[in-house]
Amino acid sequence: MPPRGVPPASPSGAVATLRSWKGHRYLIDAFARLPADTGLVVVGDGPQRRNIESKIRELGLHDRVWLAGNRDNVLPWLQSLDVFALPSYANEGVPQALVQAMLCGLPCVTTAVGSIGEVARDGETAIVVRAEDVADLRRGLEQLLGNRALGEKLANAAREHCKAHFGFERMVDAMEEAYDRVLDESGTVGRFVA
Repeated sequence: MPPRGVPPASPSGAVATLRSWKGHRYLIDAFARLPADTGLVVVGDGPQRRNIESKIRELGLHDRVWLAGNRDNVLPWLQSLDVFALPSYANEGVPQALVQAMLCGLPCVTTAVGSIGEVARDGETAIVVRAEDVADLRRGLEQLLGNRALGEKLANAAREHCKAHFGFERMVDAMEEAYDRVLDESGTVGRFVA
């Protein structure tokens, strides 16, 4: 069941700080070209909110797009979606929102910007589209919205990949390995405070 306040038709969504490089404006442009029975949920807030609200008004999407703002617990919001989109075009490492969506079993559409390729492999764990390309983003969304079997295949592969490489235990092990390498290379033993 979707979180309270989420429109009943909300198959696609994004969870990200509303910053320009997250590509929300491209997502809204692509979404405007999807069938009228689809909805879009955007979870997060930030400096681009007014621009995004203006874009929604300009395209007449106020009844199909829900700006949910910041949420302490994004899990129920992710669970209410059928597809997750993160069309970033700059400044990305491995986005936690993308990893979270994949761990929730959501099929994802994203770009190959920064280190996103460590989790999103086109046709294997996600649909990867060209950055800043509205038509390609729309194609990716349509592909997942129209093909449940493909979405399930990608979502299952993505969840397994993220569990193996980006789970909490794996991340702690990687940090310990990095600290050990630094200590071995420097030849010093000290205390680390985090």
